[in-house]
Amino acid sequence: MMSVAAARALGDGMSCFVGIGLPSKAANLARRAHAPNLTLIYESGCLGAKPSRLPLSIGDGELADTADAVISVPEVFNYWLQPGRIDVGFLGAAQLDKFGNINTTVIGSDYHDPKVRLPGAGGAPEIAASCGEVFVVLRQNPRAFVEKVDFVTSFGHGTGKGDREKLGLPGRGPTLVVTDLGLLRPDPETAELTLTELHPGVHLDQVVAATGWKLKVADDLKTTPAPTEQELTVLRDLEKASA
Repeated sequence: MMSVAAARALGDGMSCFVGIGLPSKAANLARRAHAPNLTLIYESGCLGAKPSRLPLSIGDGELADTADAVISVPEVFNYWLQPGRIDVGFLGAAQLDKFGNINTTVIGSDYHDPKVRLPGAGGAPEIAASCGEVFVVLRQNPRAFVEKVDFVTSFGHGTGKGDREKLGLPGRGPTLVVTDLGLLRPDPETAELTLTELHPGVHLDQVVAATGWKLKVADDLKTTPAPTEQELTVLRDLEKASA
């Protein structure tokens, strides 16, 4: 359901900065199912990749073999990402707070002596700052969805609406959070993440229990449409080709 929901948010003609794993599955599903002109951009420098299977890493030769162009990593960031030429970027997180700030650096209040030291930032801060918008993909539980992140690796909406503008960040930041329970979007007035859709079979109390802050719920809370037969067929084909 996460792959399908994330794929549906990608429109035809968009450009998308893709990571490996679920974001790659979602982007390739979208390109095959409803957005044939979606341009996939991988951090390794592959522009317009059209893989016949799900890549194993950003260095998978399948990406270069099927790309419209292969450029250097500095060019990906300096020419494409930082000037705002990429519409959507996917990000994951170890922790996410109610304003969409992301932590992938440390767990614990002491940076120098953390409980857990995580892999770090990579290109995520630039994606969060400069992509037209950001989709966060993350399984929902209280350890990941926290009131306040232990460290802000990638800036979301700071402490509320207007913080991105104060910092001069060009992108809109997180506009969608896709979880295994539902979809969250920032409130237009406060930028606080708000539950707008429940996935089929999920109850509201499950989402509330899986969230580490007092969750706001949209007045017109909807149910995410179940995957279509076409979407399931494309997913199965992708997974079969990748086996």
